[in-house]
Amino acid sequence: AVSPQLYNGVPQGGAMRAALFAFSRGGCATARRVMAALPEATFVCYTMERFEEPDFLPLDKTVYGASFSAMDALIFVGACGIAVREIAPYVKSKKTDPAVVCIDEAGRFASPLLSGHIGGANALAERMAEKLCATAVVTTATDVRGKFSVDAWAARHSCAISDMGLAKAVSAAILGRDIPLCSQYALPSSLPAGTFAAEDGALGVFIGWRIKAPFSSTLRLIPRVLRVGVGCRRGISADAVETAVETAFAENGLDTAAIRGVYSIDLKQDEAGLLTACKKNNWPVHFYTAQQLRDVAGDFTPSDFVRSVTGVDNVCERAALLDAEKLIVQKTARDGVTVAVAAEHWEVRFG
Repeated sequence: AVSPQLYNGVPQGGAMRAALFAFSRGGCATARRVMAALPEATFVCYTMERFEEPDFLPLDKTVYGASFSAMDALIFVGACGIAVREIAPYVKSKKTDPAVVCIDEAGRFASPLLSGHIGGANALAERMAEKLCATAVVTTATDVRGKFSVDAWAARHSCAISDMGLAKAVSAAILGRDIPLCSQYALPSSLPAGTFAAEDGALGVFIGWRIKAPFSSTLRLIPRVLRVGVGCRRGISADAVETAVETAFAENGLDTAAIRGVYSIDLKQDEAGLLTACKKNNWPVHFYTAQQLRDVAGDFTPSDFVRSVTGVDNVCERAALLDAEKLIVQKTARDGVTVAVAAEHWEVRFG
């Protein structure tokens, strides 16, 4: 499954896709209440064949695995035990598993069962509870004790987590003591419970897209805000594109986990090597017209040859900067590929 990014129970990138399972007539009625409470979501609903009614598909064992792989969330209306048994064969990783929430048939309690933080199940359960006048039963320790949850915060703010093992270590340590936190961005005056501002120590958290390790063990939370502009010659290989991007990032101390997407001119929208490199690395790729690139304001590295071929004097810098705040890596060339990097506006926010 694609790791969902839910904030207040709603994905950051679009409508939540949810599978909804009911196991009785009363469960179907509560399921309809859930759908009404979350009108922005896209639901596929299932129930037992003997309870089948409009808007519900027949439920069989194959549905659970398919839904686990394809959906952002699985919502069970019934006993928690049913949900646990049915999802058990498919559970793999908190980084990729979908949110799983169970709500009782009467609609009184909403319990997140899996992927409470990164998957957004805690937030989804709380949102459902608010809409249905129910109670959210959240049991994760950091939430219960009001401490900073690094994985939940990262999901809410579209940040990659550098090391899930360190994230677990931070979550465990923060329950017993405060953890130092620093950032390449300005920090707000009020920090979350369980943290304090500092730039040294044994274990701490760094927020930013630069590769820095101020602590002996540094957990980095990496905002996905770097736009990579790419120009390339016709017939370029995927390896050449990938190497050029990785080299530009390494030489400038940038983390590739911060890549929001790759951007180029529409003349390259069928460039197989570029598309393959982006698909391999899960980099979203977007293309602009020459006119859109010409309209980008700024001082760029011009090329008469590029202008003669594309109609614009620079592709990579202009494509990177379009919709971004500032250019942080100017045009660099390597083996037929030009790369530039720009950063979108972003701020550290808590609460």
